[in-house]
Amino acid sequence: MKSFDQTGSLDPADSLDPADSLDAADSLDAADSLDAAGSLTPTLDPLTRVLFGDDFDGEHAPWRRLAAAAPFRRRPGASSGERLAMAYGRLRTVNDALDSPAGLVADPRGLAALHEWLGPVDPAFTTVAGIHYNLFLGSLLDHAESEAESEAESEKDGARGTARDLAGSAASAGPAASRGSAASLGSAGQADLADFFALRRVGTFLCTEVAHGNDAVAVETTATYDRERDGFVLRTPHAGAQKFMPNTSPAGGPKSGVVAARLLVDGTDHGVFLFLTPLTDSVGALPGVRVRRLPARLGSPVDHCLTAFDRVFVGREALLGGAQGRIDEDGEFRSEQSNRRRRFLTSIGRVTAGKLSMSACAVGSARVTLALAVRYGGHRHISGSRGGEPVPVFAHRSHHGPLVGALATVFAMTLLHRTALDVWESRTEADADEAERLVAVAKGWISWRAREVIVESRERCGAQALLENNGMTELLAGIEGVITAEGDNVAIYAKAAAEMLFSAAPAPAPAPVSSPSSFSSSGQEDGSYGPAGRELTDPLFLNELLVAVEAVWLARARRRMSQVPHGDSLARWNAASGAALRAVEAYAYRRASEAYAVAVAGLKSAPASSPSAHDLLRSLHRLFALQWIDRNSGDLLAAGRLAPRHLDELPEAVEQLISRLAGHAPALVESFALPEEMLADWPISAAGYVDAYDDAEGAWHAAPAVPAVPAAPAVPPVSAVPPVPAVPPVPDAPPAPGALSVPAAPA
Repeated sequence: MKSFDQTGSLDPADSLDPADSLDAADSLDAADSLDAAGSLTPTLDPLTRVLFGDDFDGEHAPWRRLAAAAPFRRRPGASSGERLAMAYGRLRTVNDALDSPAGLVADPRGLAALHEWLGPVDPAFTTVAGIHYNLFLGSLLDHAESEAESEAESEKDGARGTARDLAGSAASAGPAASRGSAASLGSAGQADLADFFALRRVGTFLCTEVAHGNDAVAVETTATYDRERDGFVLRTPHAGAQKFMPNTSPAGGPKSGVVAARLLVDGTDHGVFLFLTPLTDSVGALPGVRVRRLPARLGSPVDHCLTAFDRVFVGREALLGGAQGRIDEDGEFRSEQSNRRRRFLTSIGRVTAGKLSMSACAVGSARVTLALAVRYGGHRHISGSRGGEPVPVFAHRSHHGPLVGALATVFAMTLLHRTALDVWESRTEADADEAERLVAVAKGWISWRAREVIVESRERCGAQALLENNGMTELLAGIEGVITAEGDNVAIYAKAAAEMLFSAAPAPAPAPVSSPSSFSSSGQEDGSYGPAGRELTDPLFLNELLVAVEAVWLARARRRMSQVPHGDSLARWNAASGAALRAVEAYAYRRASEAYAVAVAGLKSAPASSPSAHDLLRSLHRLFALQWIDRNSGDLLAAGRLAPRHLDELPEAVEQLISRLAGHAPALVESFALPEEMLADWPISAAGYVDAYDDAEGAWHAAPAVPAVPAAPAVPPVSAVPPVPAVPPVPDAPPAPGALSVPAAPA
């Protein structure tokens, strides 16, 4: 039975047994062993370790095994309702395999790995799983942590726990303890969490409203404190305040949610807090709760709903408070934070971990679609130039060029995601804001790049990739949801841009001159133009150029802002925002390239391979950096960072790298370690993809008909045959001129 250890990692030694199935048809018997699919072979490309880290077996292999398991196989022809039921069934399959759901909740890496491997298999499942484990249970456990810290501070004993500590303590006591009374998790235990750990009740998250999305701090659902009953009354004041898109239907079982509502105490608005609220039972919505299904969304089916409250009462313990605010025993509101916006951001802090999961989902989806495209490009043959000899379509530069560029991008996406995870887990109070910014920007950059990779991969596969059974359309629709979830990408970038405008920019090395004016009229360098002596093969030079791109756009944004008079903040922001958003993009490219550089430095060349993994990774890094530099070459030339000759050399260098890497594309895709069981769900991945369209009743399967032998003509009787006239002898004649005379054979 799969299990989680105290850090929330699946035990790699465990395997799925029949109890992990969705139903009897999905059960795994001895013949369904996943050992081969779930573990790395000794000869596996070391690039896999670059992508997934040294602890592949502990962090990723268990989720990879699940992705290959029978309960996660596709069911062709399933209706939307059946697919939704399957998503919740898979949620139970995973939950039943966990020794400690609390351990998973407290482990950002475990949550991210779940999304990275299972997101491409079933986006609907990862949607409901991310909401239940991260946004819902995560908010409850973080509340327990905050309450424990506040109580410890009030007692001045200096004890400060963490959600990981709390969850780990529960896990160390064994599965029974982690699924028992929530009282063991702190004062949040006033609400019994056992039903949520056991999935007897599914958790959901109700924050955004019809009229409030990225400005969720302005939500209008109210929670008014009722002193007589010592609790809160939740109310939806108008149509725009209905909760928008939570999965609050009865599908999947009874549900509770954490509801973002404006806390009103004696007429005073204290800002937006979260309230634990029962929503539905096994039949439908509870009294006072109104749930209506929204129209079907693009992509995988999830039970997104409109949800409203008509004087729904919850007890005082329903408030998820802490340092940001709480109601004391005497009914008075107290908070250690005076800023209402800060209180709200503290309450929804789980959104940052959600961004990491969204990045992981995007990375996993991009890798899968790119792998499908590369495999299909090798299987699909077209007529060649010599006598119609067929060649793989991948052999053409016009086909493999974009896919090789996508390979360099996918490696960059993966490495930036790992960096963001590392930075978030190791953050301190001093660098927490920078860590949160990196996580947010990485989510935006990775999901946008994933969309580009998925679209390119889809196009390279033609009409085949438009069919639902080949998976790409579902993943393309899924990435659109990732771009919007846990903060719209543009809003994320805008927040980061505003922060970067008023912070120190990365300091590039000073350019010797500010423009190429030091070149002679003949176009020859006079020796004073600094970059002329630098080469595009120098990784330090490439890194300086990436830093310079970011600095150029930040300087441009600040200059534009300074040209607008003070007093009109919107006009000043509008003047600067275009360039500032480009600076954020450049920041993401720089951080991704730096992650590449660390990986290249850490990967020692393997003499046995030709070319080595080290050389391949270095080439991928150069291609990634050069393509970004090429896009910004005009600005870099104007800023004195490039010499004119570099503008000619850039496209040549890119072409050389693409030619070098194209032949290794299948091996690079193999480093993704995608299980064949998962890929087999999509016919386009196999060399025999034509078999998916075969027709058992097609005429080509019929045995060829044996042609009938015509009857011999009737032979007339001998007496009826007229006599043959005698033929007179032919006199000998001399041979014609030039004719070959063959002498008669001697008697």
